[in-house]
Amino acid sequence: MKKLLMVLMTLCTLIAGIAQAELDNPGGVGGLESLRGSTLLEDTRAADNMKKYPREHTLESDYVYQPPLIPHNIRNYEVSLNANKCLACHSWKNAKEMGATKISVTHFVNREDAVLADVSPRRYFCLQCHVPQADAKPLVENKFESVDSLR
Repeated sequence: MKKLLMVLMTLCTLIAGIAQAELDNPGGVGGLESLRGSTLLEDTRAADNMKKYPREHTLESDYVYQPPLIPHNIRNYEVSLNANKCLACHSWKNAKEMGATKISVTHFVNREDAVLADVSPRRYFCLQCHVPQADAKPLVENKFESVDSLR
């Protein structure tokens, strides 16, 4: 009888320990949270809301041919030799369906001024010219003055 009682007590202690370990380690990830957040890999996290600008409202420019700012978060957007996430929404094919601004016709002209059927390689890497809008404190004083004709 003592042996049976001892085995039952050991079994109960073991089960309680396992249950406590699972409470301390939900999902079995060691208490770590990935850059995706707590979303499981099988789940898809909802996309961040993008800022909507009325069509009649344009972002201010400080100089002629200034590339427009990107009015949404671009974290984890792949823009590489093999993929350009920007074109998923801003290409001429997808822009209307996605409600995005089409890329400029100037992006289809190569350096010899030949018009191409697809985006020119020199314009493929959007982030060379376009930057995300940010409400950030300047790191250094900005003494830039807008072009007089744009004021």
